[in-house]
Amino acid sequence: MRAERADRAGRAGRAARAGQRPGFQLFRDDWGIPHVRAGGARELAYGQGYVTALDRAWQLHVEQRRVLGTSAAFLGADAADWDGLARRTRLADTARRCYERLDADTAAWVAAYAEGVSDALADGAHERAPEFARTGSEPAPWEPWTPLGVWLSTHLLFAGFPAKLWRGELTRRLGPDAVPLFATDGPGTAGSNGWLVTGDRTASGAALLAGDPHRFVEDPGVYQQIHLAAPGCDVVGLAVPGVPGLAHFGHTGQVAWAITNAMADYQDLYRERLRRTGGAVEAYGPGGWEEVAAHTETYQVAGGEPVTVEVVETARGTVVVGGPDAGPLPGEEGETEAANALALRHHPRVSGRLGFETLPALLTARTVAEVSAAVDPWVEPVNVLLAADTEGGLLHRAAGYVPRRPAANRLGPVPAWEADHAWQDEPEPLPEAPAASWAEPGLAVMANERGLAGPLGTEFAPPYRADRIRALLTARTGWRAADMAAVHTDTHLASARPLLALVRRLDPAGLGESARHLRERLLAWDRHMAAESVDAARYAAFRAEVVRLLAAHPALAGLTGPAGPARADGYPPVFRPWLFATARIAYALESLLTGGPVAEDERPALVAAALEAAAEDDTEQPWGALHRLAPWQAVASGEEWPSVGGDHDCVLSTSSLPGITHLFARGPAARYVWDLARRDDSLWAVPFGASGVPGDPHARDQLPLWREGGLVPVVTDFARLRPVPLPTPSDRSPAR
Repeated sequence: MRAERADRAGRAGRAARAGQRPGFQLFRDDWGIPHVRAGGARELAYGQGYVTALDRAWQLHVEQRRVLGTSAAFLGADAADWDGLARRTRLADTARRCYERLDADTAAWVAAYAEGVSDALADGAHERAPEFARTGSEPAPWEPWTPLGVWLSTHLLFAGFPAKLWRGELTRRLGPDAVPLFATDGPGTAGSNGWLVTGDRTASGAALLAGDPHRFVEDPGVYQQIHLAAPGCDVVGLAVPGVPGLAHFGHTGQVAWAITNAMADYQDLYRERLRRTGGAVEAYGPGGWEEVAAHTETYQVAGGEPVTVEVVETARGTVVVGGPDAGPLPGEEGETEAANALALRHHPRVSGRLGFETLPALLTARTVAEVSAAVDPWVEPVNVLLAADTEGGLLHRAAGYVPRRPAANRLGPVPAWEADHAWQDEPEPLPEAPAASWAEPGLAVMANERGLAGPLGTEFAPPYRADRIRALLTARTGWRAADMAAVHTDTHLASARPLLALVRRLDPAGLGESARHLRERLLAWDRHMAAESVDAARYAAFRAEVVRLLAAHPALAGLTGPAGPARADGYPPVFRPWLFATARIAYALESLLTGGPVAEDERPALVAAALEAAAEDDTEQPWGALHRLAPWQAVASGEEWPSVGGDHDCVLSTSSLPGITHLFARGPAARYVWDLARRDDSLWAVPFGASGVPGDPHARDQLPLWREGGLVPVVTDFARLRPVPLPTPSDRSPAR
């Protein structure tokens, strides 16, 4: 069976190498967005892979090497910690397992995409990308399972399982009562906005579906605008480069869908006791000591020494912290049953299932019922999904796999040797909200708040974004696609209210003249984090001082001092963003200033001191001068990035780290408005452009629009597109 599947999966690539590239055509619109037309589903997948490599060869190379744990060989020491995690979690092996469990048709479809990538690289697509020469790196062909590895790599930390390390440290240092105080959308978590407005609130009488995924903004972008057409399939949407289909956002003309992060908890950490016995490694499980799989791997680091890691996998999962030769985990020194390792358990590794069967099914969906059926096999990440169709159908549901297990598993690492913490055979049921139960008539909102997916998670985003979107949408009717830009870019910061309430209660007579003046300005401020607002910048400076003073307070010294969790030797550096207490304090200000470990009678003095400190700088500069984009790049370009409005809890969610930096790296990774009345009235934008090639005319052409909230038109009529010639097989450079 496996041989048959491999033969079917490789058919497209063998045909291409024989000079018979699977038939597809490439077109582009005025923004350089690729439009692919093919004669069948596999040819279309091949074409999608091929054109993605044309536009994103460097990005695909980095993602492929991150899956394999070999990126440090050309990116250097900054990538070494990730490579170690990729190897310890056995990402590539998990991707192979998940590929082997696909049905034959889906496996062939995924393999065709990988073959398209490989053939474009063989045709010299990488020669347009200067990063290859700068790093001395060479592209390599893709394996059929590589797209699954890219998905796993992209989302391994998406659910934030390292937050369980943070909650464990928080409990140990401040007690269990401190955990709820910090339970908010943290700096390592990605979220999104999404909303659906039904026909009775739109000008056309048909639904509008809009939103923006919030992720770390990367260059090239994490989303790719693309149009895919074949017999029985004509869909436009946002693809993840390296992965076929349109998993998250798409519009087929008859039905449109979009997702946000459900904030579900579906990965567990187990405290393991490991030891060596002769040449074997053993773990102490519910039945006593048992031998486990263990081997070592070595990877290269450009400019540094090779790194050797031991890869250990117990019956619970792959070891991500510690090992058989490590000392007790932080905080377990001297305990009778001290653990010396943590193992990660997540469903793709357990079951060999990732849910990729969903992807080709979405491309042919025509109704919300078909979208719902398509996402039934989905595994991770767990999403909240909205969909609408031209027949008036509406859908609001969760999709993904959440294991059924004790509540303690969600809170922190649990002992591997206690059988009560094992996963049960059946997953948690996934909620679905019928349209009749939506909170407001005619609309539904998803913004990572504790809503539809509440039973599935532990920590959710504060309700500010969701509440603001609802308020904006219910304020009027007659919505059109172009009107949604005003929602995308709304900068009202409701979360400023609790801190400003403390400012209001301060006695002005007890403040210096500059601080009194600043107090008056902040209380009169409209609470919009607009890029041109000087008062927004003054508020941000004051808030930063509050964060710094809180971080220095004796009540929180156990988190922020020299022995704080971010500095604990027992945790790999890749997990430190989740353990960085100052960032955690910044996002938990409301809780900490109303019920935290700082005594109530001390809080006014702390706020007053912060006001005095912020008032010392009377620079009149707008928020945008401080709040600039700082995207992640595998190889830094040295570019100066634009200023943007918004803040963490605004609908325009551009998340800096108050008290640390005003720069932001997380924000809208794309924007979209799907119009169900007429698809070509839909709109979208990405932070940079359709091309990932530096210097290409379409590498930065959407950046000014994205900064201001502008959107470009969706075009799906091939008669309005420009055909682009493709290399012939005889023109190919030798495969690398």
